[in-house]
Order: sequence, then structure tokens, then C-alpha cells
Amino acid sequence: MSRNLVLYFSNFLQRLESVLPALFQQGSLPPAFALAGLPSVHEKIRNQNTPTRSLKDIIGDGILWAVPKHRRTLEKRLNRKFGYPEYNWKPLRVKTNLRSCNQCGHDYEAGHLCPHCYNKVREETQQMQDKIQEELGLQPVEQEVVVLYEGERKEQPSEMLNGKRIVEMPKPRPMWFTKNLLQKTTQQPSNSKEVKPNDLA
Repeated sequence: MSRNLVLYFSNFLQRLESVLPALFQQGSLPPAFALAGLPSVHEKIRNQNTPTRSLKDIIGDGILWAVPKHRRTLEKRLNRKFGYPEYNWKPLRVKTNLRSCNQCGHDYEAGHLCPHCYNKVREETQQMQDKIQEELGLQPVEQEVVVLYEGERKEQPSEMLNGKRIVEMPKPRPMWFTKNLLQKTTQQPSNSKEVKPNDLA
């Protein structure tokens, strides 16, 4: 169907191009008797005045382009965005997947992190990064960096801090920020055959 339409439009353009020179004449008509092989006067005048441009060069394939001819009205744009109140009203839907955070009590969507708790963690992480950059600068660090809060340096044995770069935060550790969060996740495989109890809680 589309191929037939393209052929129809191309034939129509060719017929229209053959009719146009007779409708819009430039200069005088070509002579009634002309010698074979010599250009006519009409072609000379046309070549001198304006460059030859066919209708296909001017229009191109613009008729066949899949572009919108008119701008969508504001009403149609809003209907696509918000829906129809009597048919499908998009924004005013009741959310049934809300949960309350056990830590802070704020509401959040199921399957997502609590935004209030996440903001606290992000702010604390930014403060730690600023303190590390302030003390160690931007030079490459080959040694392991340990972040300790106020009063934690005395609790740590000196063997654990040996050969590590220590950054101290000038405030007490937050209640939600346990020391287990700073431990490495990769553990060496143990050779012991002891079975540790689990699922006790």
C-alpha cells in the first residue's frame, strides 16, 4: 500500500514538472522551427537568469515525512499527561504500598530505601569524605584509612591501628552508625569445623 502511494506521488511530481514550464514562462517562447542538436532560446534565457531547480529538489520527500502538521492543543497535552477525569484519571491514585520506617518513623514506599534515613547516611558519608580530604589531601593513599570517632582510639588495640592512616571525627559516633558498617565484607575462609548457631532471634 505504501509503495503504491510512493509511486503515485512520484508520477504526480513528474507530470507536474512537465506542466510547470508552460505555466510559468521565462522570456519568449521557444522558436517553432529549431535545428536538431542546438539549444533553444528558451533554455539559454533560463540558464542565464536562474539556476535550474526541479520541484522535487524544492519539496524533496516532505510529503512523505511522518511529521506532525499541527501543534497539539493544550487540552490534548494535559489529557495525555493527566488522563481524563471521567475515563482514566492518572495522578490521583491511592498508594497502597506505603510503609513506616522502623528507625525514624517516616513513611516510604515499599521496595525503596527510607529517604529520611538515606539522607542521614549521605550527610555522614560526606562529612567523612571531607575530613579525609582535609587531613590526607588529594595525594594517592597506599595505606588503609581508618575513620574513628571521638573516644574510640583508646578502645582500639595498637596492633589493629599499626600501619594504617587514622582519621578522627571530632564528634561522637551516631547511634545508627554501628562499627560493623566499617568492617570489610570479605573474610578469610576459616579452617575450623565449629558450627555457629544461627536463627536464634
